[in-house]
Amino acid sequence: MAVCGSRDFFCSWLKMCGIWALFGSDECLSVQCTSAMKIAHRGPDAFRFENVNGFTNCYFGFHRLAIVDQLYEAVDFQASCNLQLKTKFDFDYQTEVDGEVLLHLYDRFGIQKMASLLDGVFAFILLDTANRKVHLGRDTYGVRPLFKFLADNGFLAVCSEAKGLVEITHSMETATSIVPFLPGHFEVFDLKLNGKVQSVQLEQFHCCTREPEHALYNMVEGLSSDFGEETVKRNIRSLFENAVRKRLMAHRRIGCLLSGGLDSSLVAAILLKLSKEEKLPYSIQTFSIGSEDSPDVMAAKKVAAHIGSEHHEVQFTTEEGVKAVEEVIFHLETYDITTVRASVGMYLVMKYIREKTDSVVIFSGEGSDELTQGYLYFHKAPSAKAGAEESVRLLKELYLFDVLRADRTTAAHGLELRVPFLDHRFTAYYLSLPEEMRTPKDGVEKHLLRDSFKSLNLIPDEILWRRKEAFSDGMMSEKKSWYTYLQEHLDSVVNNSQMEKAKQTFPHNPPRTKEAYYYRQVFEKFFPGHAQWLPHYWMPRWISATDPSARTLSIYKPDKHQ
Repeated sequence: MAVCGSRDFFCSWLKMCGIWALFGSDECLSVQCTSAMKIAHRGPDAFRFENVNGFTNCYFGFHRLAIVDQLYEAVDFQASCNLQLKTKFDFDYQTEVDGEVLLHLYDRFGIQKMASLLDGVFAFILLDTANRKVHLGRDTYGVRPLFKFLADNGFLAVCSEAKGLVEITHSMETATSIVPFLPGHFEVFDLKLNGKVQSVQLEQFHCCTREPEHALYNMVEGLSSDFGEETVKRNIRSLFENAVRKRLMAHRRIGCLLSGGLDSSLVAAILLKLSKEEKLPYSIQTFSIGSEDSPDVMAAKKVAAHIGSEHHEVQFTTEEGVKAVEEVIFHLETYDITTVRASVGMYLVMKYIREKTDSVVIFSGEGSDELTQGYLYFHKAPSAKAGAEESVRLLKELYLFDVLRADRTTAAHGLELRVPFLDHRFTAYYLSLPEEMRTPKDGVEKHLLRDSFKSLNLIPDEILWRRKEAFSDGMMSEKKSWYTYLQEHLDSVVNNSQMEKAKQTFPHNPPRTKEAYYYRQVFEKFFPGHAQWLPHYWMPRWISATDPSARTLSIYKPDKHQ
C-alpha cells in the first residue's frame, strides 16, 4: 500500500498492505476508526489516517508494509513494468513513489486504460476531487483482496479484508451486505459534497483469456506465434522466467515456499537461478512444512539440495494444527473445507518465517493447478474443451479459494506474497494454446508444463514428474493424512444431533461432514450472517466425490518416487 497525491487526485493502493476508506459516514469517526485497526497485520511498518479536504465525512486509513522503498512505499505491481511506462509516456514524476504512475496514467488516459496497463497484483482506491469521482479496482485474479458495502443512502465503505467492515454494518439501522469486489474490474462512483456516493459504472478491464494491454510495453525476447511443440515449450520457459524476473524487485529479503511439488519447485529453481544472475546480496531461503514422514518434506529436501537454497524445514504437529484452526478461519474469512485444511500448514510456515527469519517477500506456486489442469480430476474431463473451460472457471474463482488462502495466511504475519504462475502474459499465452495441448497425457497431469522443462536439470527428474499431491495431504504421511486426523478429532467435537439439523441451522451451503460443520461454527462466531461470502464449496468435478481431498478419489495413487 502507498498513498500519493498529485493536483486534484488522491490514490491509495495495496500489495500486501491494508487499505480502509469511508465515504459519507454519519457515525462517530473515533468509533469507526477502530475498525481500520482490524487489518493492522497487513502493514506492520506504519499506519496513517487522514480525511479528504473539502469533502465531509471521507476518510482513508493505511497500514503499510515497506518492500521496495523503505522510506516511501510498498509497491503493489511490478516496478520494472511501471518504469517502462514512465519512460514510454515521458511522465514527469513529482515523488519517489513508484505508484505515482497510477495518477499519471489516470490523468492522461482515464480509469479504464489506467487499470488495463497495470502489470501485477493490486487493489486501489483513486479519488478525483476535481471531477468528484471515486474509483475502485482489483487485479485480474483477485490476489489482493478488496471488500465493499454501499448503503441505500450512499454511504460507501471499502477495506482490504471484510473484518474491517463488519462492525460498521452491525451499527447500521438497515441491513447492508459486505461483498468482495470483483477481480479484473473497476467501479466508478459520483461523489457528493456530503461525502455520499452513487455507483455509475462497473466494468471489467481484463480477463485471463485476453492478452494484457501492458504487454506492448514489456517485451519478452524470442517469443513466436507458431504453435509447434518445441516453439510452445520454448515460449513457456521464456514467459515463466520473465514472470519470476519481474517480481524480483524488493529491498527486503526474498524467500520461497517449497512443498517439493512441481509448481513450487519450478518457482524456487528459477528464483535461485535469477537471483545469482542479478547478484542479490543474500542467499534465497526456501521453506517446507510437514511431519517427519511427510512426502512433501522429503521431496522439498531433495529439491533444495539440487538448487542450493538455504532450506528451512518447519515441523508440523497435529496438535499445533488443530490449535491454529480458529485463528486461520478468522484470517481467511471463509469456511470452505479444503481452503481451511490447506491454510493451516501455510499459516504455520508463514508464522515461522516471520518469527525466525528476515525473509519478507515470499514466492509461491499458486495458480499453476488451475492454469495447467493440475488437479487429478482433470484426468476424467469428458473432452479437451471441457477441460479448458474448467481451467478458466477455476482461474476466475481463485479469489474465493487458493489465492484467498495464500494472501490471508501470508498477510496475517506481515509478509508479502508473489505468484509468478499468475503473471498476466504467462496465463494469457498458456490459455491461448490449442485445447488438446493442455490436457493430461500418458496418465500425467500438467504434462505440457513438465515437458517444457525436461532435460534442463533445473529440478530433479523425479520431482519434475512427481504426481500432484494436495498441500494439506502432503504435510503428513501416506498412512495417516491431515485430512484423516481432522475427521477423527472432530468426530467428538460435533455431535450427531447437530449434523441432523445442519440444513436447518445453516441453510446456505449446509455442511455434510462434522469437519465442515465445525469450520462453519467457527466462521459464524467471527462473522455471523455472512455465509454468502462463499457461494459454494470447492469440489472436484466429473467424478463421484464427497470430499475435496485428492486422497479420497478413486484415481489417486501414491507417487512412485515417494
